[in-house]
Amino acid sequence: MVKWTTCTHLALTSIAAVWTANAIPSVTALARFRSAIFPKLHGIGIEDHVAITFDDGPDPLSTPAFLNELDRLKWRATFFVLAERVLSWPYLLKEMVDAGHEVAVHGLSHKVHLLSDPFTTTQEMKRAKGIIEEVGGISPKWFRPPHGILSTADLLACSSTGLHPILWSCWGKEWLASSTPRSVLAELRKELRGGATVLLHDSDFTSAVGSWRSSLGALSGLAEMIEQMGLRTGPLYEHWSCRHWLDPWDSNQG
Repeated sequence: MVKWTTCTHLALTSIAAVWTANAIPSVTALARFRSAIFPKLHGIGIEDHVAITFDDGPDPLSTPAFLNELDRLKWRATFFVLAERVLSWPYLLKEMVDAGHEVAVHGLSHKVHLLSDPFTTTQEMKRAKGIIEEVGGISPKWFRPPHGILSTADLLACSSTGLHPILWSCWGKEWLASSTPRSVLAELRKELRGGATVLLHDSDFTSAVGSWRSSLGALSGLAEMIEQMGLRTGPLYEHWSCRHWLDPWDSNQG
């Protein structure tokens, strides 16, 4: 009985240690922490540029409306897509690419990998990237974890697949059922400045039903704010002074 209890204790301790090691990068979900220590992971780019990004698509109900509005604004953006949804609506990914937008990986599904092992996470990441490459004919460069929660398994998977983790510095919180275009703009205004990476959603797949309309409705107001600040917009690959990605964990990079 004592031997069994000791073995069980050791096993539980080992599991806890592995989970803790996997969870360490999740501290970057704290915006103030990552902005101070990992500015590039936070999405801070060159001073006259704002990166526009969207998560959780594609969605046949909402994504076409975003593509139309972005075309009207003459904006190009980065779409972080869920690969399983790409399989359901591959034509939407092709429309993103044809319109000149950048496509990136948000995951195979909207799954946080805090409890996943590196092998499983890497296999999922490879499959997600492969689906995007096959359907869109492009090779994604970025990975944004669901809910902004990074794990050690995510970082190892990124290293294996050539993807670079990126979060955001400015968001609209439009996933809330109470959101409106005005509330989204109020949230964006708090952190909108040169070098910001803006997070919005082109789908309500993981949000309150219909919340995408608040995101869509805020785009024209966001465009006015950015114009008044004398800034330009674009996808993430235009967000740094050179086109070569630098290590987001290096806090000394400019």
